[in-house]
Amino acid sequence: MTALVTGATAGIGAAFARELAAEGHELILVARDGDRLAALAAELPVPVEILPADLATEAGCDAVAARLADPARPVDLLVNNAGRSLNRSFLRSTAELEEALLRLNIHAVMRLTLAALPGMVERGRGAVVNVSSVSGFAALMPGSTYPASKAWVTNFSESQALLVRPSGVRVMALCPGYTRTEFHERAGIDTGRMPGWVWLDARDVVRAAMRDLRRGRMVSVPDWKYKLAVFGLRHMPRGLLHRAATDARGRIGHDER
Repeated sequence: MTALVTGATAGIGAAFARELAAEGHELILVARDGDRLAALAAELPVPVEILPADLATEAGCDAVAARLADPARPVDLLVNNAGRSLNRSFLRSTAELEEALLRLNIHAVMRLTLAALPGMVERGRGAVVNVSSVSGFAALMPGSTYPASKAWVTNFSESQALLVRPSGVRVMALCPGYTRTEFHERAGIDTGRMPGWVWLDARDVVRAAMRDLRRGRMVSVPDWKYKLAVFGLRHMPRGLLHRAATDARGRIGHDER
């Protein structure tokens, strides 16, 4: 079996690459940095194809979509992990920054899923995992557009899962909470005051995701504490939720990923 993982050089993406390699998958690894892709590929005990691409650009999406749609080299599992956040509120942002976030967090997920699913449905097998976030279940960070983008990813994934389930193909949204990766550092988000108990390990997140994928779940929320958090976010009265978000305004930018 062949798996394609985007954002593969660090964090959850690299953990997916290592876990899938341990399961015997051949890999196609996608990220912007070709040197880091090559270094990761050299560690893995399976055949690895590296595909440097910037998925925030049309050219990058086109290259990866073409690989996914190639009928001569079918891909059995797509992991849409690449994503970004902005450490600023909407009032201090720019159209260029917000459009770049949407291109990577939403447009690339849509393009690559659309490239992969028709072939999977025709073959009657395959799976797509779209990495979303617990933050997408509620507007808890006033001024941040990252949770809104992840709400789209979760809803989109559930919708496509319902569409393709009868054909034997699975689609799942993976919604982790705070996970120790390079994600926050790259976004310039200070996490130094976050308590240790909130953090998840990327390897544990991936293993939970693969278990949930095999069980046929459409949404995977790793770890019991975040399952409880999601339950609360879904059922808490909206007025109380909005009051909590307002009280937490000082922590704007602490996006979960």
